Amino acid sequence: MSMSINKRAESIVFSGIRQFANQMADYPDAVNLTVGQPDFPTPDAVKQAGIDAIRNNQTNYTHNAGVLELRQAIQSFFKDSYGLSYRTEDEIIVTNGASEGLDSVFRTILEEGDEVILPAPTYSGYGPLVELCGGKVVYLDTSDTGFKPDPQALEQLINERTKAVLMNFPSNPTGVTMTMDELSALKEVFERHELYIVTDEIYSENTFGGTHCTFACFKSLRDKTVLIHGLSKSHSMTGWRIGYILGPAKLMEHVLKVHQYNAICASAPAQYAAIEALANQRHVPAEMNKAYIERRDFVYERLKGMGIDVIKPNGAFYIFPSIEKFGLPSYEFAIRLLKEGGVAAVPGSAFTEYGEGFLRISYAYSMPVLEEGMNRLEKFITQLDKR
Repeated sequence: MSMSINKRAESIVFSGIRQFANQMADYPDAVNLTVGQPDFPTPDAVKQAGIDAIRNNQTNYTHNAGVLELRQAIQSFFKDSYGLSYRTEDEIIVTNGASEGLDSVFRTILEEGDEVILPAPTYSGYGPLVELCGGKVVYLDTSDTGFKPDPQALEQLINERTKAVLMNFPSNPTGVTMTMDELSALKEVFERHELYIVTDEIYSENTFGGTHCTFACFKSLRDKTVLIHGLSKSHSMTGWRIGYILGPAKLMEHVLKVHQYNAICASAPAQYAAIEALANQRHVPAEMNKAYIERRDFVYERLKGMGIDVIKPNGAFYIFPSIEKFGLPSYEFAIRLLKEGGVAAVPGSAFTEYGEGFLRISYAYSMPVLEEGMNRLEKFITQLDKR
């Protein structure tokens, strides 16, 4: 037998987001607007809970599904915040971040040739997870519908091979959110078909104006919906790697087996820190959102002032302006912006072909950084216009 590499692993590529973020090493003076990571520290009380867990020797394996107290805190949070009811004993699993949660779900439900529909442009980490399981990604183009999935277009893509639809709202990369009426229109489609709705709502607490809406609230979809969530964005805990899955017991029984052999359990000290975050620090996201709203409004107004077409986002911390008017492919535009303009942003093509013609700018940075970034961007496009 030759020492070959799994063809699926060989075929996937490194994230376009990270490709651009990693180039910063060669341009140390560039303004980095690439990474979607809060620039706030983890709340002190959460950090202290993690420190206390280590000092109290709470560093052993936990239950595969997570510490019961944490699952109770997750249960309470979703009940209080969204009126959702999930049992701690068989409907909640704590994972190593939302990414591992998604991986465990896809490994559980996908078989060779199964199709997963993804509204696009979409986060570049989704497709490879599907393909590594032998599944096929089918993209639903939302670039001409305000970055929101059209119910009729969605239904046209569903066939006997469709196993799941993956939703992500608030959206990375667009920052777009969905209203209850918009979700209800999609609900009617889902009710007509036997498939899973996998909904990544990692940015739910970063919703500006109004309340986050979730597919998990529909009783008719209860046995079809798998909710992916975590603390990375809401509590600035990206490195703590705490996520969780909520779903119907008949599915979660098997997801737990996959998670067990994949990771055994999430980090014990991080789980105890997460208890503090969910039990006593629920106010933190709203405090961060005040800064995000100020930053969003600033970047949005600057882009509009430059004559750039852009949809004002209502969640997450990304904005996705159109750069089509400049006549350059998004990758070339981003490369030149980095080399000539001193600003690093992610080309829309990193979020599938349906992101071509756009640029993702993260405003999870301080105002001085954003001000300098917008000044440099404006100077760059002014020079482009003169050529």
